[in-house]
Amino acid sequence: MKRLILLVPLAIFLAVAVFLYRGLFLNPSELPSALIDKPFPGFELPAVEGDKTISLADIKGKPALVNIWATWCISCKVEHPVLNEIAKTGVNIYGVNYKDDNAAAQKWLKEFQDPYQLNISDPKGTLGLDLGVYGAPETFLIDKNGIIRHKFVGVIDESVWRDQLAPLYQALVDEGTP
Repeated sequence: MKRLILLVPLAIFLAVAVFLYRGLFLNPSELPSALIDKPFPGFELPAVEGDKTISLADIKGKPALVNIWATWCISCKVEHPVLNEIAKTGVNIYGVNYKDDNAAAQKWLKEFQDPYQLNISDPKGTLGLDLGVYGAPETFLIDKNGIIRHKFVGVIDESVWRDQLAPLYQALVDEGTP
């Protein structure tokens, strides 16, 4: 009986050690999302610029990147020039300005250019919450029907775009081509 009591802490320690060891080999940019292969959440939020309301219907119809960004996000400033270059190639990019001041967002877009076809203002983070956003930047790849096909957490740089996201985006474009 005493041996059994002594083995319980050892078994708990080993279970925790295995769990932590496994964590050492996970890629932090690949946070799992329960929304993969599920519809993008419905929403009706104001545009960053103008007084238009944007909804899910506005971002459906073509494959797209949905980029979560904010002016307070240092990593977003690093990512932004790459998004501008990607947009020049005809890639559909929609922005979600997350928990940010609208005036600051408008100033940012004027100063650093606007790669977004539509830019959704999410000042309270409601859409971000529905998407399971941890912070900015995060990017979702959606198909023409608004189904989330991939989630990328972190800065999209040239190599991330070229090696990971561009092939996935192109596959979705090709899927919709007759």
